[in-house]
Amino acid sequence: MKELFRALRSRNYRFFFVGQGVSLIGSWLTRIAMSWLVYRLTNSALLLGVVGFSSQILTFVFTPLAGVLVDRWERRSILLIAQIGLMLHAFALAALTFLGIIEVWHIIALSVVQGLFVAFDTPSRQSFVVDMVERREDVPNAIALNSAMFQGARFIGPSVGGVLIALSNEGVCFLIDGISYIAVIIALLLMQIPKRNIAKTTMRVSEELIDGFHYAYASLPIRAILLLIVVVSLFGMPYATLMPIVAKEILGGGPQTLGILMASSGVGAMAAALLLASRKSVRGLGKFLPLAVLLFGCGLIAVAFSRNMYLSMGCLFFGSFGALSFLASSNTILQTIVDENKRGRILSLYAMAFLGMAPFGNLLAGYVAEYIGVMLTLLAGGIACIAAAFVFSRHLPSIREDLRPIYIAKGIIEE
Repeated sequence: MKELFRALRSRNYRFFFVGQGVSLIGSWLTRIAMSWLVYRLTNSALLLGVVGFSSQILTFVFTPLAGVLVDRWERRSILLIAQIGLMLHAFALAALTFLGIIEVWHIIALSVVQGLFVAFDTPSRQSFVVDMVERREDVPNAIALNSAMFQGARFIGPSVGGVLIALSNEGVCFLIDGISYIAVIIALLLMQIPKRNIAKTTMRVSEELIDGFHYAYASLPIRAILLLIVVVSLFGMPYATLMPIVAKEILGGGPQTLGILMASSGVGAMAAALLLASRKSVRGLGKFLPLAVLLFGCGLIAVAFSRNMYLSMGCLFFGSFGALSFLASSNTILQTIVDENKRGRILSLYAMAFLGMAPFGNLLAGYVAEYIGVMLTLLAGGIACIAAAFVFSRHLPSIREDLRPIYIAKGIIEE
């Protein structure tokens, strides 16, 4: 058990773990409240997709730029500004809801603003892990604990959110979310982070941006992992956007049913994160990636055919176990093999592949579900993920061959 939480030996990471944990619960309250509010106001699968698209389109556009700035500036300062912006976003949603004047266009406009802050939050938070953890060998554990924290909040937030919406309205969830950001802001301010040695550069931002793309493309492991993330994010991850329809139309439930489904998904993902946190080395994660994506795809297909609440919960549990296993393992491998002076840019590409492709996936899923139904949409997404897993597996021997000298140089494996 001590090894499972070894990254918490670092004082700064302990502050972050507690503060971010509180904030993430609030974020999940907003996610479930926003999706239910949009569906309650419009009864439209397409508009669910539009809101999902608008919340992440600027993440796709600005994340690569954010990665360059994360390599140039202090990561904590960028993270603080992003957290404050996200807090104000939640308070704005709460105010409009409590005043009874909120409309779908308000949600879309505020979602666009939210996506801008997320574009800077994600690469700075991912890169900041190495600054918070005192022992470099604890970084993979910290990444896995971050995922466990996120999924623990995913379990608590939707469950509580469904109850709060049923008892009052969505505005309560937005208000609690805004207040919860105070915890992570205080945690960031309490940290004692040594000043990072940032190499001075004469390159323009555009040149550094292109340099980051060239570096990622030249590395087969980085290129293959990012492409697999793109497929999973584009065709698989939009399942969450369609969950209000599954809860209401297929299972005949309400906001509490949606909360239970999302919580089941969160439990599966948290189980995967804890399993990864117990690992002591990055060795073996490469061959685990396609298996995890295969499990995720099968979970989506099973959800598509399920008409039983408990069966759907089980399918979401195993599907999310696979999805989180894949994403956290990918993050760990990238953090391990990337050069330090390009960490921000590569993790921004990770965020772009994961979060940046999501708006297109959400829009596509909403559009397709509007015409062929949610069942066939989930089925198609699952098949796409399974196909991508098999393609990745064919290239796995070459990927492992390229990883070997890097692992030897870093002392992860012996020559």
